[in-house]
Amino acid sequence: MIVEKVNGAPLEGELELINKYTRRPLGNDDVYTFSVVLCDNDIDRDYERFSDEALESLSRLYIGVTGITDHEPKTGNQSARIFSCAAEQVNGRLTSDGKPYKRLCARAYMPRSVKNNELILALDSGIKKEVSIGCAVKKRSCSVCGEDISICGHIKGRKYGGSLCFAVLDEPSDAYEWSFVAVPAQKQAGVIKCYEGNRKNGIDIMRREVNKTDIEKKLFAGEEQSFSGEEIRALAEKFRALERKAAEGEFYRDSLIKEVRGLSALVLPELSTDTLAHITEELSVRQLSELKKCFEQRAEELLPMKPQLAAAGGRKNSNTDYNNI
Repeated sequence: MIVEKVNGAPLEGELELINKYTRRPLGNDDVYTFSVVLCDNDIDRDYERFSDEALESLSRLYIGVTGITDHEPKTGNQSARIFSCAAEQVNGRLTSDGKPYKRLCARAYMPRSVKNNELILALDSGIKKEVSIGCAVKKRSCSVCGEDISICGHIKGRKYGGSLCFAVLDEPSDAYEWSFVAVPAQKQAGVIKCYEGNRKNGIDIMRREVNKTDIEKKLFAGEEQSFSGEEIRALAEKFRALERKAAEGEFYRDSLIKEVRGLSALVLPELSTDTLAHITEELSVRQLSELKKCFEQRAEELLPMKPQLAAAGGRKNSNTDYNNI
């Protein structure tokens, strides 16, 4: 059973990783741990994105890196340290331009102390959540032409031939800090909920609801795709639901066809059965409904409906025996 960790205690095996950075061995009650998404491969607010390869490189560079606030590199500004980091793909999710979504997820710790109580409360309550990273990369390629974006002439944020121009960040050379900020460049970067179990290299993997819209994008992308077990189950559920709706729709359509054919015998007796069958088979449900309505109006004109007990001239027949109706 997967149990959510709400008290910030280290997961199984994490204390050993944490104690690599401490001067003395710390226990479970001495540290507060949390999970944080540092960055991803989606296009950010600055029209930049990390390549998948860059995320893998950063996952190694960010182990042991300290967390600060507002990118101010001061000793007194240090608040937490990363002890485990890995790049992961989030199944069933795509980037804004339709690529498999990947993110850099880290586990960090801070000592439990009077000084940190306010920060821990801010993290647990979701007030302090967003983060931003400080790193250096050797390569910044233009998404339009593939050249160095600083000299190619294309401008980030503009479209060329319908394609958005952004910088692809690659070959990171240094990861020197990550910060708590108010508005990060990366929209999804920030502290996330932590679950025990289903971990990969010390990183907790949250259980997620499959995004069916993203699955459909993959299906109609026009290229070979791979699907996770969750995505396959979601597709199977979607297929069964469509089958049920199709069966119900077919039953309704058959009913409409029978009604139209019955009314046609009254309003268009000269029309042959074969011709009518051919016509109705080609019509949609909407068209059949429209034809049925027209036939009903025509039938009403030919045979106006009268109340069962109405007498000629609209007067009631006083001789009618109501008890025998």
